[in-house]
Amino acid sequence: MALKDLEGAPLIDFPQEEDYAFLKKIDSPEDLRKFPEEALPEVVRELRAYMLETVSQTGGHLSSSLGAADLAVALHYVFHTPQDSIIWDVGHQAYAHKILTGRREAMKTLRKTDGISGFPKRSESEYDAFGTAHSSTSISAALGMAVADQLAGRTDRWHIAVIGDGALTGGMAVEALNHTGVYKKGVKLLIVLNDNDCSISPPAGALSGHLAKLVSTRPVWKARELSKTMLKPVPVLWDFAKRVEKQTVNFLSPPSSLFSSFDLNYFGPFDGHDLFGLIGVLKNLRNLDCPAVLHVKTRKGMGYVPAMNDPTLYHGVGCFDPKKGIVKKPSDPAHPQYTKVFSDWICDMGAVDEHLYAITPAMREGSGLVEFEKRFAKRYSDVAIAEQHAVTFAAGLACQGVHPVVAIYSTFAQRAYDQIVHDVALQNLPVMFAIDRGGLVGADGATHQGAFDIAFLRSLPNMTVMTPSDENECRKMLTTAFRMKSPAAVRYPRGKGPGVPVERTLQTLEIGKSRTILHAEQKGPRVAILAFGSMVWRLEDLAREIGASLIDMRFVKPLDREAVLEAARTHDLLVTAEEGVIAGGAGSAVLELLAREAICVALVQIGIPDQFVDHGDVEVLFERCGMDPESVRGKIDEMLEKINVRKAVCA
Repeated sequence: MALKDLEGAPLIDFPQEEDYAFLKKIDSPEDLRKFPEEALPEVVRELRAYMLETVSQTGGHLSSSLGAADLAVALHYVFHTPQDSIIWDVGHQAYAHKILTGRREAMKTLRKTDGISGFPKRSESEYDAFGTAHSSTSISAALGMAVADQLAGRTDRWHIAVIGDGALTGGMAVEALNHTGVYKKGVKLLIVLNDNDCSISPPAGALSGHLAKLVSTRPVWKARELSKTMLKPVPVLWDFAKRVEKQTVNFLSPPSSLFSSFDLNYFGPFDGHDLFGLIGVLKNLRNLDCPAVLHVKTRKGMGYVPAMNDPTLYHGVGCFDPKKGIVKKPSDPAHPQYTKVFSDWICDMGAVDEHLYAITPAMREGSGLVEFEKRFAKRYSDVAIAEQHAVTFAAGLACQGVHPVVAIYSTFAQRAYDQIVHDVALQNLPVMFAIDRGGLVGADGATHQGAFDIAFLRSLPNMTVMTPSDENECRKMLTTAFRMKSPAAVRYPRGKGPGVPVERTLQTLEIGKSRTILHAEQKGPRVAILAFGSMVWRLEDLAREIGASLIDMRFVKPLDREAVLEAARTHDLLVTAEEGVIAGGAGSAVLELLAREAICVALVQIGIPDQFVDHGDVEVLFERCGMDPESVRGKIDEMLEKINVRKAVCA
């Protein structure tokens, strides 16, 4: 296979199956370690080609994994995995790792129903030392493993945390660095900083600038002086440092660096695509007996020109033709994504209210804030991967008369729960939460399903929680939440709704008021479906078919008390339906109200059962959770049969 060059980088051709001569021989890292070093660049080349071939067919996190292919090969080649453990922070860069650890063929099922996960997962492979998917956890986990081995007297194991520069902005990573600095001898922890100048959104914050300065401006003589003091006690490292220095590679950071402030040994930055150099560094670092940081510079999308030119576009991809690249489909104004509804709304509201301030924790594109930043840059902050800070920063703004809107995914709002409770709700501050990806999201799996937000938000005093059933309702609820003088959350699902036209006015809704879509027929047992959010349109056809009432509850909190009590008085069976966990969710709120009023009525709760929902096609997941119309009808029929049996017994 011929390779082309771009700035000296080997580019991916489009191979046939028979071209993977090396990969076919690798079923485990042990197989990889049998190859001579000179064969490894070909392994990396095949890895990138295979990743492109498979991920373009399944979707997934492409550009990060392309960039980390050399690093994955070097780590598995030098360290004795799985005895030595590798923890891939977030896991966006772990596809080469998956391929090298016995999941080559399974990559064709990546993120598919019953296929392998898009993230490292302990139950999937012994080489996945720690389950990841949320950012900034790797150092803490790896340190815990290393300290446990020290306590057990296992002195021959290394634990490697691979963390990106974006993930390093997360406060938890800094907390872990601070703790790591306490340990000196006997704790074998290697922190590999995979510095590619890019998280999902463009790098934000002072730390990213500091890392750039380390790479671009540090003089070589500083490296030489620091090398003398740090490396002379380790002869093999000292010899290696002198060889590297001759090639004018900066080897060590200045004393003022982030890592030296935590009293950690720092090495780098190194070219993360210099495979032989990486292997040499890692072999030498294995001789240490203390925590260390290795800083490597990589390029997202390495080897695939479109991904190198636009790593954000190729960060998380759907299926596409790799020969053509991703072809952006024109948006459908008549059927917008919920994220687009939010994007349009916040720009419109920002134009009429100068107190609106938008905040995102490193999800500018995903949350729909690109246009807002362009138009209102002074009223916008990307705080990097720092959900806790995002919420308390918003609380501080609210204290001074600003009205902040925190745009955040449901799964990431979990990371700031304490701040939502203590810094916003307890102080009754007017912070608005635009919670995207509420409910089942599909391919990203259990770590990203927006399952818990209804349950944990509705328990908070002062909090208002709204669940839009369609695009136009979403816009109205966003306006309603923003104009409140207290904490409020609007949670909406991923993707498109039922296609209801969106009115561009800024209308509000009556707080805590539902709307009735359908009235039950008079004949037979009367059923009322109390639906929240997306379950309204998902169950509308079923409600018509069985002659049931359908109520769009709109508000989880405050609940429409009168609508619930009226439904209980006039129907034989109530059905609550929500795209969230049953335990503690909106259906539980209905049950609590009925209990307080001493009303006894048959009730079926529809929602996510008491389990973590794995990855797969969203419609399949709805079926497996018993939330699709056919499953709901079965549960209704089953409950009506119980009611009939009870009536017969009583008669």
